[in-house]
Amino acid sequence: EVQLVESGGGSVQSGGSLRLSCIASGLSTARSCMGWFRQAAGKERWAVVLIDTDGSTNYADSVKGRFTISKDNVKNSLYLQMSSLKPEDTAMYYCAADLGACEETDVTAVLESDFVHWGQGTQVTVSS
Repeated sequence: EVQLVESGGGSVQSGGSLRLSCIASGLSTARSCMGWFRQAAGKERWAVVLIDTDGSTNYADSVKGRFTISKDNVKNSLYLQMSSLKPEDTAMYYCAADLGACEETDVTAVLESDFVHWGQGTQVTVSS
């Protein structure tokens, strides 16, 4: 059984930083397309950043330069370092994984249905 467990969310002031973690079990982060999605209240869930099996990444323009995705294949974990946070970053953040290389590498084109496995989400709240 595949499980993705996120942690690290919280409440910060604008300009602050948070680091989200996602521990995976039942699959290998080295051999999976992984990503972070977010969903603001009343809005659709959308992809923030993807990391492919070869380590290549693709970021949404709104977070480029502020967020950094990484993974530790030994710890089978995925991370999202978020800096210079803005109130508009407030959302539930989800870790997602799909076995094999990313079929869609353009973060603006990826769909929720491209990912089979999802975490339960971790809330990030940024106050002004």
